[in-house]
Formats: sequence, structure tokens, C-alpha cells
Amino acid sequence: MPSQGKSSKMLHNINYRIRVTLQDSRQFVGTFKAFDKHMNIILGDCEEFRKIRPKGGKEEKEEKRTLGLVLLRGEHLVTITVEGPPPKEDVTMARIPGLPGAAGLPGMGRAMQAGRGVVPPAGMPPMPPGGLPPRGPPVPGLMGPGRGVGLPAPGQMAPQIPIRPGMIPPPLLPPGVPPRMPPPPPQ
Repeated sequence: MPSQGKSSKMLHNINYRIRVTLQDSRQFVGTFKAFDKHMNIILGDCEEFRKIRPKGGKEEKEEKRTLGLVLLRGEHLVTITVEGPPPKEDVTMARIPGLPGAAGLPGMGRAMQAGRGVVPPAGMPPMPPGGLPPRGPPVPGLMGPGRGVGLPAPGQMAPQIPIRPGMIPPPLLPPGVPPRMPPPPPQ
């Protein structure tokens, strides 16, 4: 019978509850999520256990600390022990935490297919003939910049013509009409 490689043995234990001991004698218990070629390990829902020796006392006390998602560097690992099998998942459970019964509907954290020819799941209203869902009033904060933000004021866009003392201001021409040259002075 051919021997299994190290990585296939490790892959067999993905999602199992494992205990990892480090060189400094700390122990981490968590759900085995991933590893790499350096034997760096990712543990989910992890707890750290360490033994503390009081200065005056003789007996050691174990301290527990909840950490969550942890990356353990492979260089510091001493032992890896399987604590228990992966938890059984209930397929009727909602996949979105806090929303009971929302397993079949789209929502936050749920990817869905989209595009032409995709039938919407049960419970979702069909798309209107134009292809775009009906829109309500714009959501505050998503309407773009407020008036006067990002653009110059309308008065700053008008051409600035200096008027010297004794000059007659030029007549205002409608937009698009080029200004005319004054006639030449008589000779």
C-alpha cells in the first residue's frame, strides 16, 4: 500500500478540532482551517491555554484565553493532536447568522447568480421588463457631492474683463456670438 504524503494527511484533518503545542509550552485548541508548505496553521474559534507558575506558590495554574481566528507559525510548532471530529452541519439552518429561515433567500453574505436567463429563487419578485429594478428616491449620502462641492461657483466661470476708468463696459452678448472688432480709427 503506498504511503500518504504529509499534506494529504493534514488535508484529512481540515475542520477537525485540534490541539497544537508550541515551543514555549503554550497550547492552542481550535478548528483546523488551513496550512501551507511551511506548516503555518490557521485555527478558527481558537483558545489559548498556558501554565502560570506563581512566584510564591508551588502549584501551576492554567490560564485560558479566547482568541478567535489565529495564525500559528510552523517554525514554533512542536505537536499537533486531533481533539475531535468536525461538527455536523444542519442543512436546514439559516446560513446568515441572526436571520432564522433565511437560508433560501438572498442577503448579506450570500452570493447569487445574476444575468440573462437566470431564474430568481422562490420568494424574490421577478425583474420588470426593462431589466432594472424599480428605483425609489435617492439614498442620502449616495446622491453625489452637494451643490458647490468640487466645482467652481458659477460667477467664477464667467470671463473676467477688467474695466479701466473712462472705458465703456462692453455690451453683453448672447452665448455663442463672437465679439466684433471695433472699426479702425479715422485717418
